[in-house]
Amino acid sequence: MINKGLPRPVAETGTTVTLRKRDWRALAARLEDRDDLAAVIARRLHEAKVGKAAARRDYLSGEDMRRILDDESPVRVWREKRGLTQRALAEQAEISPSYLAEIETGRKPGSADALRRLAGVLGVPMENLVSVGSPPGRAAGRCQSLPSDRSRRCVRPSDMVGS
Repeated sequence: MINKGLPRPVAETGTTVTLRKRDWRALAARLEDRDDLAAVIARRLHEAKVGKAAARRDYLSGEDMRRILDDESPVRVWREKRGLTQRALAEQAEISPSYLAEIETGRKPGSADALRRLAGVLGVPMENLVSVGSPPGRAAGRCQSLPSDRSRRCVRPSDMVGS
């Protein structure tokens, strides 16, 4: 028996079901909507549990995410979101200010211990401090060779928005 609301298969065998492409796309969209709704409900429950202001303290704005996707240091983005200077964060994390500067500029990746300390002070999971793409300061996104001048053109994630 086919469940109400599910697309009708075009063909069915013991191990496969064939759907029309438009039915497959509609089904995939419904599943994505369900996942999105589950995420919203989870966020609302978390906000109800800890309070909206406390929960939203840990959200990144669209602009903050854009900075990270454009390969700005997540440590810098979170530090600035928390209103800390480099010196204040370094002191609280018990690392040298110059080492923090090297992490933020991508000259050094930061040791696991340093990232753990920074995460503790910033109040975020350590994995939130690791760059999304390539190390900060280097182009991220897709790169393609240009045969005319043998150079490489890199497209950053923000260049791809709307395309």
